[in-house]
Amino acid sequence: CVVKMVQKYQSPVRVYKYPFELVMAAYEKRFPTCPEIPVFLGSEILHESRSDDGAIHIVERSCKLNVDAPRLLKKARVEYVFFIQKNTVNWKERTLRIEAHNETFANRVVVLETCSYSVHPENEEWTCFEQSASLDIKSFFGFESTVEKIAMKQYTSNIKRGKEVIEHYLKELISQGITFIPRWTPPTVCGRKDERTPAVEHDAGDVPLESGARGTTKEQTGSSCPPAEAVSPDADKLDADYIERYLGQLTPMQESCLIRLRQWLQETHKGKIPKDEHILRFLRARDFNIDKAREMLCQSLSWRKQYQVDYILQSWRPPALLEEYYTGGWHYQDKDGRPLYILRLGQMDTKGLVKALGEESLLRHVLSINEEGQKRCEENTNVFGRPITSWTCLVDLEGLNMRHLWRPGVKALLRIIEVVEDNYPETLGRLLIVRAPRVFPVLWTLVSPFINENTRQKFLIYSGNNYQGPGGLVDYVDKDVIPDFLGGDCMCTVPEGGLVPKSLYQTEEEPENSDHIRLWTETIYHSASVLRGAPHEIVVEILEGESVITWDFDILKGDVVFSLFHSKRAPETSHKEATLPSSSAAGDNTQLIDKTWVLGVDYSRMESPLVCREGESIQGSHVTRWPGFYILQWKMHGPVPCSGTSLPRVDDVLASLQVSSHKCKLIYYYEVLASKDFRGSMSSLESCNSGFSQLSGATTSSSQSQSSSHLSR
Repeated sequence: CVVKMVQKYQSPVRVYKYPFELVMAAYEKRFPTCPEIPVFLGSEILHESRSDDGAIHIVERSCKLNVDAPRLLKKARVEYVFFIQKNTVNWKERTLRIEAHNETFANRVVVLETCSYSVHPENEEWTCFEQSASLDIKSFFGFESTVEKIAMKQYTSNIKRGKEVIEHYLKELISQGITFIPRWTPPTVCGRKDERTPAVEHDAGDVPLESGARGTTKEQTGSSCPPAEAVSPDADKLDADYIERYLGQLTPMQESCLIRLRQWLQETHKGKIPKDEHILRFLRARDFNIDKAREMLCQSLSWRKQYQVDYILQSWRPPALLEEYYTGGWHYQDKDGRPLYILRLGQMDTKGLVKALGEESLLRHVLSINEEGQKRCEENTNVFGRPITSWTCLVDLEGLNMRHLWRPGVKALLRIIEVVEDNYPETLGRLLIVRAPRVFPVLWTLVSPFINENTRQKFLIYSGNNYQGPGGLVDYVDKDVIPDFLGGDCMCTVPEGGLVPKSLYQTEEEPENSDHIRLWTETIYHSASVLRGAPHEIVVEILEGESVITWDFDILKGDVVFSLFHSKRAPETSHKEATLPSSSAAGDNTQLIDKTWVLGVDYSRMESPLVCREGESIQGSHVTRWPGFYILQWKMHGPVPCSGTSLPRVDDVLASLQVSSHKCKLIYYYEVLASKDFRGSMSSLESCNSGFSQLSGATTSSSQSQSSSHLSR
């Protein structure tokens, strides 16, 4: 039995800058036939009803479609495809809900579509449109994959066409002098006119369901060609104009992937989520495969949180030696408006910098450059009025020699490339390499396998003086921006570098005594592994009754159950090393609750068990009632044991099948505060937020209360 994934689509919010009633008049012009949509051959009303006051109007139609798959249809002996469409208009609430499903091949293919028109929440003279759909192909004569491709291609092509048709009929109405249609008003009661009824009356049945003939001329609310603006109808939703203005041109399915991944993050990372352009980069890096992009993004968000990367621009101050000898810096922008970063790698003493500063400082500096690059992209997007989501790097290799192939230096470079590739995908728009010497192919052979194929395609390499003249730098960088050292007229402030004096080299012991926090070895977060049958547990001893235990953890892999227990007895530690090759990366497993302990006798539960799914970020706190030992426990989540004749839940069975290994991973942080110090402390302020400060837009907080604990996802 082959289990197929259901194809799903979710549109952004599309805004028509016209009143709801006028948009409805345009929509009704599509029926019974619509020459503007060739695939739509006609419709027939099956059922129609209205509420007593005329506010609700329901129409059910059979729609006849022509599908571009003649051979398949002939094989199935079907000439056309029929859909059932149910439209529910609420004139009082000013909404239209459209529900459609296929009638043809219903036992083989299930197509469900839901559309809605509603009033813009910030401007009642505008109308919002949203659309969602799903396609589930159960069987189709062995052509399941072909049918799926045809259906998705035809559906996505009709999405854009549908918007164009509404705009076409809106312009047609306006050309006929119909620019205003009165809103619905309640019918008169006992011969008295309702005080809220405007001077112009009409029956709900006459509102533009036929031709809009009862529309009147008035000062025009919308124009035939309204200016494109980025208007967000809801903070939690994406507007189509906003996407085009700030994120660029996306196909309907790409828009859908962005919206669905964003919705998932909102559900699992309550509070701050990454900015839309950051989410989009990870989708691009994984060719808009949502599952792969989600996995990559979650790992990156956990990495950022664990090593406090969000605060690097505020906390990192490059040492004076780095500012003098690191030959890189920002320099205006290229012809496409991308921020331009210049790196004179051939003049850089990579061996001297590694020996004098260590690999950690260089890595931290490169991360700060990438963070600054994202910030500059946002600034340029606002300056140039179009999406700027990546930057250009100009690398000058004059001076590159065998010294640059020093093994520890190359190793450091490869590690930096790996970190950047994993956490800053699709941020490099173009890499211009100039004056590449003969030794360059050797370096390229070492480095290129670690660079993503999409990134490698953005490389342009010039040897000798080939970068000069047509086809060279002038094609990508304005003449007045080309640096003086490359024959341009622009003075460049990038340091010239030089050899780092050996007197500044660190001794073997110095890196261990360095002042700054090492990126990989020091963090407020701990990592742990949760094994099947072996939970990870930590103990907190409370000496005073009124204290507050706070926690913050991210689930990196698998699903776990989090619990909090209390015991008067001090537990004994049972330590189990992680079985992965690198225990520091995977984390340890510690068990505290003795197998002979009895729940309710030796220890008691303080919080109800909380199931935490892979990718979720959990924050919470618990006010202690008694002194003693409090145990925080994470154990692997599995199906609940069945009793009697009850069967296991399908979701639990599927979840257990999806766990490919018997290990879950998480990072966690906990703290104990006196009760009087908790309110207003950093822990309480951050209890509903994940630390994506540099990547997040507006923050919303959400908490889920259990007993005396507040858990927010």
